[in-house]
Amino acid sequence: MNKKFELLLDDTIETFGRKLFRIRSKVAFGSVEVDEKGGYIEKEGNLSQSGNAWVYGDARVYGDAWVTGNAWVTGNAQVSGNALVTGNARVSGNAQVSGNARVSKTSDYIVFKNTWSSFRWFTYTKSNKMWNVGCFSGTGQELIEKAYKDNEKSGKSYEAYVNLVLELEKLDD
Repeated sequence: MNKKFELLLDDTIETFGRKLFRIRSKVAFGSVEVDEKGGYIEKEGNLSQSGNAWVYGDARVYGDAWVTGNAWVTGNAQVSGNALVTGNARVSGNAQVSGNARVSKTSDYIVFKNTWSSFRWFTYTKSNKMWNVGCFSGTGQELIEKAYKDNEKSGKSYEAYVNLVLELEKLDD
């Protein structure tokens, strides 16, 4: 099978101590043209050589994460751990998908912005019910406990978002 992309060995970045390589398409597929530069991956196993899956822009995929099917990872999104992005999913913006998360459609995750202190983006993934904020990854309760240790305003704010997601999940049931 001909490979649809290659790693650019001279165009790398480092993320959490991992060396990531920019990718470049070798063939046209989906909306990707020949020789189009993509985002960054740690190894060829992070992106399927079949289908229309692609990592765009400054997006990063590393660890044992895998992007397959017709899925896209775009913007400043990061996919790591054992996460799987598949189907027609679009992970974009500043989303962080990690751990054992499974994203097969856009509604499998929610991205929020911390406007009360750091202005950091944070992500909730439905499949594993995990929250990702910067270097933190954990349950809603763990996030709330950590935030209250930082300060009361952060604790109350994150607690409100965790409770919002719990209410939204009740609507889905």
